Amino acid sequence: MIEFRHLSKQFGDKRALDDLNFTAQPGRVTGFLGPNGSGKTTTMRILLGLETADSGEALVGGEPYRKMKNPLFHVGALLDARNAHPGRSGFDHLRALALTHGISNDRVECVLEEVGLSGVASRRIGGYSLGMRQRLGIAASMLGDPEVFVFDEPVNGLDPDGVMWFRELVRDFAAEGRTVLLSSHLISEVALTADHVVIVGRGKVLADSALSDLARLQGAERVVLRSARARDLIETLAASGARVVEERDTLVIEGSTAAEVGLLAARLSIPLIELRTQVESLEETYRQLTDSSVEYRQGSEK
Repeated sequence: MIEFRHLSKQFGDKRALDDLNFTAQPGRVTGFLGPNGSGKTTTMRILLGLETADSGEALVGGEPYRKMKNPLFHVGALLDARNAHPGRSGFDHLRALALTHGISNDRVECVLEEVGLSGVASRRIGGYSLGMRQRLGIAASMLGDPEVFVFDEPVNGLDPDGVMWFRELVRDFAAEGRTVLLSSHLISEVALTADHVVIVGRGKVLADSALSDLARLQGAERVVLRSARARDLIETLAASGARVVEERDTLVIEGSTAAEVGLLAARLSIPLIELRTQVESLEETYRQLTDSSVEYRQGSEK
């Protein structure tokens, strides 16, 4: 399990993290979302010992990363695919990492095969595309066969086939009981990949929920009802505390479930043409939650 406990971090006059708390559990992919400047990368860097928190702690399995012996066997991470030395070959880059932990060349060749780079392993990294560098970074994270993975924007530069491959890879990690923390600006991809979502803004946690529950918890779940007698339901629904918007023969209802609305219509003998639950997408919910936390806007949005 990954734990962030009351993390705070200040850079000059900017508060990067403000008492940030959440966990990433084994057996699931935790999506980590937030606008630019919200503190995602700082959080991950503190977890991996690359930054020091002003207060609080970040733990993997109850232990700080800096105190781990042989960390590649415990945590696999990819924060920046551009960090590999451009003059080395892909194989030599991984072999240098493997030698620090006594990992065999056979394992290096295995992960190169798994990420699809066996055919270019002898080429210098300086000639790799961004997508190839991402695959190399993913291979490096897998060298020690760890139980925990941390990825920051891992699908940048991958083609559509690569994005689908990575999605299946991390879903397999979670199915094996491993912990995956995944930060991305591609919200639609997180919606297809993650089981749980943590959304941050200005260094604070704005939402921490199972993906399937997020819209409901944020009040973004609505009931859509269509009937020739839809208007006959408005007064009764309003009296029960529901919020109702009428659009011709359709009602959009907040504050009641589809089951409750259906029972009410049956009690009043009102025939229904349509009754369904409308849940906002992760992208819509994300935008509502982070609207006041966005630091950089286009001119038309100011």
